Amino acid sequence: MEIFRILVINPGSTSTKIAVYDNEKSVFLKNIKHSNDDLAVFDTIADQYEFRKEVILNELIQADIDIDRINCVMGRGGLVKPIQSGVYVVNEDLKRDLRIGVLGEHASNLGGLIADDIAKSLPGAKAYIADPVVVDELEDVARITGCPDMPRHSIFHALNQKAVGRLFAHTRGFVYEELNLIVAHMGGGVSIGTHRQGKVIDVNNAIDGYGPFSPERAGTLPAGALVKECFSGAYSFEEMKKKINGKGGLVAHLGTNQVTEVERMIEAGNENAKLVLSAMSYQIAKAIGGCAAVLKGKVNGIILTGGIAHDKFVVQYIRDMVDFIAPVAVYPGEDEMTALMQNALMVLRNQIDCKVYQ
Repeated sequence: MEIFRILVINPGSTSTKIAVYDNEKSVFLKNIKHSNDDLAVFDTIADQYEFRKEVILNELIQADIDIDRINCVMGRGGLVKPIQSGVYVVNEDLKRDLRIGVLGEHASNLGGLIADDIAKSLPGAKAYIADPVVVDELEDVARITGCPDMPRHSIFHALNQKAVGRLFAHTRGFVYEELNLIVAHMGGGVSIGTHRQGKVIDVNNAIDGYGPFSPERAGTLPAGALVKECFSGAYSFEEMKKKINGKGGLVAHLGTNQVTEVERMIEAGNENAKLVLSAMSYQIAKAIGGCAAVLKGKVNGIILTGGIAHDKFVVQYIRDMVDFIAPVAVYPGEDEMTALMQNALMVLRNQIDCKVYQ
């Protein structure tokens, strides 16, 4: 069997994760931390590009990784224009939109840029991104709201949702494109996707839009109360944004974004903590029920994933509400590095075709 060497690059706000795989085997993994002093000298995230690239190359050299053997460099996808799911070769159009941040500035925008630069220095290597958070496969009917100038948008944990969907299908002798699935990714934000035969035809905007509240996000709020708050004069625009994303959810109710800390509160007899965690779980389960309606009840499986899927209280609460719909599978955590590697392998093995960003 041919051995493909893959370099995976996943930039975060204060770190850069890198990994090298020989096919599915991990041969090197490093989470490079960047101090505030390291990053403070850069005016924008895009300006960090050369710095982060050099750090990556130095780590590979120190680990004695033969980079000339690398067949492809897979970067974490950033905030580009809405695109269909899949693997995209890094081209000039993609790099332009990563640089300017067409949907916002985020560290993940650096993934494709660094991947392309490194790949160009290697014989025969190519650079790709896969399943960024802006994957958009919504059906038209799912976009419409009661205000024509406020349509629904698809922003969610596409990389992990697609990866666990494929894993669920594989373990049951199917392919992902044959199944109807509901995937609830539960982390700092919660996204619940309706997967119909390989496409996510409905999903909540997990950043600042709607859906269940989460450890840091307010989720769907009563519209009248939200408008009143916005025009109360008590909050600036930036403060209201923080109430929705960053200081909402568990943070607003209980002062923490850690479900493990909420569990400790419950164990200490805090009934309000139990009620709030139950409410978050209730809203997630309720949204899963809505996805089942979108699929007209034809659901092959429900998947719970993300960091909160480690929590027994939340998982059991949701399972008790939804397991009448379909079998519930739990895949805790979010292994972005493995998911990116798997996407690269599918391209290298000619199992899927690359898509062109334009």
